Amino acid sequence: MYNKNVSIMSICVRFAPSPTGFLHVGNIRAALLNWLLAKKYNGTFILRMDDTDLERSEQRFVDGILSDLSWLGLTHDKFFRQSERFDRYKEVMAQLIEDGRLYPCYETPEELAFKRKRQLSQGKPPVYDRAALSLTEEDKKEFEKSGRVPHWRFRLLDEPIHWDDLIRGPITFQGDALSDPVLIRADGVPLYTFCSVIDDIDTAITHVIRGEDHVSNTAVQVQLIEAITKKKNDITFAHFSLLNAGEDQKLSKRFGSLSVGSLKEQGIVPMAINSLLARVGTSLPIEPFADLMGLVEHLDFKTFSKNPCRFDAHELDVLNEKILHMTSFETFKTLTTDQTFNHIDEKVWDIIKQNIKTLNDVSVWDSILGGKNPLPDILAEDRQYLKEALSKLPATPWDESTWAAWTNELKALTGRKGKNLFHPLRVALTGLDHGPEMKVLLPLLGRERVIQSLEKL
Repeated sequence: MYNKNVSIMSICVRFAPSPTGFLHVGNIRAALLNWLLAKKYNGTFILRMDDTDLERSEQRFVDGILSDLSWLGLTHDKFFRQSERFDRYKEVMAQLIEDGRLYPCYETPEELAFKRKRQLSQGKPPVYDRAALSLTEEDKKEFEKSGRVPHWRFRLLDEPIHWDDLIRGPITFQGDALSDPVLIRADGVPLYTFCSVIDDIDTAITHVIRGEDHVSNTAVQVQLIEAITKKKNDITFAHFSLLNAGEDQKLSKRFGSLSVGSLKEQGIVPMAINSLLARVGTSLPIEPFADLMGLVEHLDFKTFSKNPCRFDAHELDVLNEKILHMTSFETFKTLTTDQTFNHIDEKVWDIIKQNIKTLNDVSVWDSILGGKNPLPDILAEDRQYLKEALSKLPATPWDESTWAAWTNELKALTGRKGKNLFHPLRVALTGLDHGPEMKVLLPLLGRERVIQSLEKL
């Protein structure tokens, strides 16, 4: 399954977000799969900030990424920023220029756009024509005298580029069918492909796990790796199918409703997100996991499909509910360290957790137990019944037998039974038409709060 030249004990992977926005579930899926692989083989998980775009990168996004990953449990072993490594990129740039693999180009964006348009009109692929390679030193001086500053392209070798992808199988690109990529902008800023390869080499990355939109990048990067190291590429690649949301729209940062922060605000717990993203797009069943180590055990890239996969918000809701139902009080406390509940202790949590779908529901029950239940919608025909219920309210102390004693007396008095007997009381006391068994809930509410609820109707 893995590169035979790499010991599983030396596996090193990275997650490399650009801090120009907040993380969405597509980003998190990449982070999660890399993290799971590292943990499965006792390897190293590196968090790298791809922040060479100094104009768009912001510290608030760095902070957000760190916070989101921590909340999800995806802790890193090492951390660095690309913006700290410009000297190293310049060093490799000089090496590739000396080797004849990086060459200056002077075309303006408008000239390049015209070339592409002409090639497409002729039915040709829009591949750079390498016109800059025929420039003389005199030509270059003339361009620079006129104020043009070169950008730098990497010269691809006209030979097959091949790797065995862990998910997509054998992949081959023809070097002469690809366009020599720009690695250094005219303003001197190195681009993603260049920096990423240098970082992967310098940090001894063994596996690159990422979306299928990077497949063509990988073809370029394989040659770039070999040009820098002067040896055969030994990094193993895996490209998973991209997530789609709704009407097959590719996920991007504009899908704010699918950002990690937004999901957290909706009361979604970390393991619901992890459980779904680890299994979506695989042949394995989507099921709730209480912790990440269960997902580590079952990670297998052979189960991943090449077909598009859909992020289903309903599946996430179902997982969230199931995971909350099996969550211990200790785990619940770790999930809500930034919230204050006055009436939720271990006994209460064990009673209410089977009746909540999101963490936000806990606040509702905390309010109900504090006597601030939602305003109930009482039917006209139930109002007299509730007055009679108040008059027959049992004396304290209350226990789990109190509810039966109370409702049995009301049944004998009013002739009501079944839903007509129980439902109006539940709604009046909680403001909800659902919840834990009233026999366990009633003692938690207490006689004083019950009186207050019935008197204000």
